[in-house]
Formats: sequence, C-alpha cells, structure tokens
Amino acid sequence: MAPTMNDMERFEASMPRLKAIAYRFLGSASDAEDAVQDTYLRWQAADTGRIEVPEAWLTKVLTNLCLNQLTSARARRETYVGQWLPEPLLAGDPMLGPADTAEQRESVSYAVLTLMERLTPNERVVYVLREAFDYPHRRIAEILDITEAACQQIFHRAKKHVAEGRTRTEIDETAARRIVAEFLTAAAGGRTEPLLRLLTDDAVSIGDGGGKVPARATPFEGALAVARFMRGMFTPGKAKRALVGGSPSVYAASANNTPALVVVFDGRVIAVMCLEITADGIAAFRSQVNPDKLERATRQWATSDHGEPLLIPF
Repeated sequence: MAPTMNDMERFEASMPRLKAIAYRFLGSASDAEDAVQDTYLRWQAADTGRIEVPEAWLTKVLTNLCLNQLTSARARRETYVGQWLPEPLLAGDPMLGPADTAEQRESVSYAVLTLMERLTPNERVVYVLREAFDYPHRRIAEILDITEAACQQIFHRAKKHVAEGRTRTEIDETAARRIVAEFLTAAAGGRTEPLLRLLTDDAVSIGDGGGKVPARATPFEGALAVARFMRGMFTPGKAKRALVGGSPSVYAASANNTPALVVVFDGRVIAVMCLEITADGIAAFRSQVNPDKLERATRQWATSDHGEPLLIPF
C-alpha cells in the first residue's frame, strides 16, 4: 500500500530527530542517512493505521537497524587502515541535533563520539538516547526489549566508560578560540617551544586517512612528539604542496561543537582537525583527512559564510 500524504508528513516530522540519533549511534553521516532511509522503507510497508505512537515505532525500528550496523562495523574496523575517527559535522549541520544542554552538546562532540567506540552496541544506544535525547529508561528498555533495571545498569556502565576518557574540565568558547589562534601562530612559527607551552603533558594527535591519504597508523603521544609533528605539518614545503596540489587555506571553525581547524583547497575540504581544549591546554588533536568522510563537510562549506583564512601554511 502506498503511503498517504499524512504518513509522509508524520515521517518527515520525525526525520531530523532520527538523523541526529542515527549519527550519534554510528559516527557516520552517510550511514545515518542510509539507516533513516531504511526506516522509511519499513514505515512505507507498515500498517500505519495501527501504530499509535509513530515516534516510538520509528525510533525502535531505527535503533534495531543501527544495532545491526554497529555489530558489523566492529568487524569492518578490525581491517580498517590506520586509526578510525568519526565523520565530522561542521557548525550548522542539522544532523548535530539538539544543543540546549551541556549533555546534548557533549554527546555529539568529536571526543565523545570517539570514546563511544569503546562501548558495546547496547551501551552506545542507551547512552545516546538517555544522555542526548533524555529518553526515560522505561522507553529505552521497551526499544531494546530489556528490563528497566537492566537499562539503568547499562547506562551507568556506559557513562563510566565515557567519563574514564574525559577527566578534564572544558573551558569557555572565547578562551578556546584564543588558544586556537595561538596554536596556529606557534605552529606556523616553526619552533617547538611555543607549541609545548600550549599542550598538556599527555597530549595526543590522531589522524584518519582511511588508507587513501597519508596518516600515521598509531597516534603521536606526549607533548614533545605532538609539538614536533604539528611544527612539521604547518611548516611550508614543496613536498606538501605537491601532495595537495597547491597551497591550501586554514580556517578557524567549529565541528561537532568543538573548536576546529578546517583546511580547504580549491573549494574542497581536505581536512578537519578537532581540538580538545581544556583548562590545562590542548589535550588532543583529532584530524579527519579521509576524503570519503569529508564529502558532507565540503557541501556544507560551500554554502556557509566562513570568513577569511587564518593561515596559508604551505
């Protein structure tokens, strides 16, 4: 039976929320789009007249589809070339979802999305629905076909796992932007010492090239190693210009509610570097350079007002 106009309107009303949920589940905008499309196909085939609460029905179908993807994704990532990082979303992307509370903003941050990779599929689902969308444990339990008590235990376990990787306190946006500007100045200066003063002692740098763009297979760890790497990255050189095809521009931006640097060449986003900035300094650089994971960012960049570049390093 073809869906009625009312059926389509009800689904479209839920679509922004479904996409935001699926992205947090999967860490991939393209996979989230596919999961929502598959949810729509099941909605088309359902007897919608018998569905009393469409939002609950759609969320359950989407969750089950994403659980299947999360399970298979674990196997795929065992053979992934190098480090795996989420697909970044630039500021203004509707898939970022609600940002009214600190919990909602943090649930889609690049750091937390990366940390959620250590959770089991059920832990990730419970954490996202509870922390980011404020679903009561009773409703989450119904979605997963578990008891409410089990749901609460899963949530506490998931929250503990995520908290273990985030032991520092975030600083305000103004201070974060100042540190980003100082970092760019220091990195372009070609000296290690100014960079060291901006980093935490245990700073790390992780890059995801997906086997398509050169990226170190293991993270740089420790302030000195990270500072030397960043100095080399932002020091001009013919080899780097040849690799990119010219001189890219670096912009200060926001990705996943996180201070970020966006590197653009010929209208195409070729890198998004998310900085984890704390009261002690820059604790982590997470750089997405896999072109497959930057297509959405490039489309959004083309339609946004991003001002002048802060640096043309190469």
